[in-house]
Amino acid sequence: MSFDLLQVNTTIAQHGRVHRVVIAAIKGSSPREVGASMLLWPGGQSGTIGGGALEYQASQSPKPGLRSYPLGPELGQCCGGYVTLVTEYFNQPVEATDLFVRQIDRDLPLPLPMARLQRAMRNGSGVAAVLCSGGWLAEPIEQPRIPLWVWGAGHVGRAVVHIAAQMQDFEVTWIDTSPDRFPKDAAQNVNIVPAAEPAHLMAHAPIAAQHLVFTYSHALDLAICHAALTRGFTFCGLIGSASKWARFRARLAALGHNPSEVLKITCPIGDPNLGKQPISIAISVTQALLLRNTSVTTKRNALL
Repeated sequence: MSFDLLQVNTTIAQHGRVHRVVIAAIKGSSPREVGASMLLWPGGQSGTIGGGALEYQASQSPKPGLRSYPLGPELGQCCGGYVTLVTEYFNQPVEATDLFVRQIDRDLPLPLPMARLQRAMRNGSGVAAVLCSGGWLAEPIEQPRIPLWVWGAGHVGRAVVHIAAQMQDFEVTWIDTSPDRFPKDAAQNVNIVPAAEPAHLMAHAPIAAQHLVFTYSHALDLAICHAALTRGFTFCGLIGSASKWARFRARLAALGHNPSEVLKITCPIGDPNLGKQPISIAISVTQALLLRNTSVTTKRNALL
């Protein structure tokens, strides 16, 4: 987990002040992992540190500082471990790059483990991690999310967005032909874009974007794939059968695309062994993207 600089600064801009509660350390079992956090402001909250009694206790009267909770005896939870929470108050935008290091609630010098972490980050021998030591807290800054563009708000598109919107890996843009195509309870962190001619939006997509094409129309699917090949992408997946893909390959070639370039589009997508229900397709597709992104990151780091 990491410090979401964009989310914190956006919340400050919207609400003027915000408390942030983060799990800084764990002993034994815990409802969430180290680095899990939530933001609190008058009348609102986002994120979670595990729900239940721990979250309720931390949100009732958030006072900046550090506190440890024995989950079993004090809060009546079955986890049985100890959780250290850090609560901070922000009313100005936060500025940080790779690692956000700050003092929590005591006038103490920078502890040796924190100094070692900073030194390792500077010389490239260390990996940013959450560290709570000697009244100080360090958190890695969350890196930019992968732009995921989902084309189509039908059953499969909705299932994919429902999953992807809950993942820190993706920044989701959701496109369809009309505002009525989208659910009214869509996640707030999803960028919804209705467009009568969706394919025209492809020119505005980042080259690093990953695309999933699930529209209700083969003509729309073809237009989007044509635009994606023209624009460029890191991944493009198209829902459909083998016969649909054979027709699309021929039509995209007729539109002037080199057959080798056309094959950069993945079709069909999803693991057929998991079934054809929308949620089954969504699970297999998002899992494949995560595995792909992990593999790419691992290979890139190996070259550094």
